[in-house]
Amino acid sequence: MTQQSNQKVFTFYHEVPLSDDIRGFISSKEEVQFCVKTIRDIAVFTDKRILIADKQGLTGKKVEYFSIPFNQIVTYSIETAGRLDLDSEIKLFLSGGMRVELQFMKDKNMDQLLFKVYQLINDYVID
Repeated sequence: MTQQSNQKVFTFYHEVPLSDDIRGFISSKEEVQFCVKTIRDIAVFTDKRILIADKQGLTGKKVEYFSIPFNQIVTYSIETAGRLDLDSEIKLFLSGGMRVELQFMKDKNMDQLLFKVYQLINDYVID
């Protein structure tokens, strides 16, 4: 993850099962839709929010849990990869001025995962 003033960048790789480490951070009032592998941990997409666990430091024992409620997304965009690009991305602009970039690293399923995340955001933001 890269952190700048009001911007966070997270990199996603592929779909994974829900890990026990993050299960305790899921509310009984939300339903998990799917999970995605990040550089060192996991992002969970629910019907209410995106929850990202960001392990920090050399040992990864320190973890920041970043929650993005769908109702805080003001606008968003998608950028697909070109022939020479290594990633695609979804940019989220949240109320309060925060900007979050979700990068999807190039592999054979990148576009499928990119559009799955984009469709989920559409489903819950455009309600």
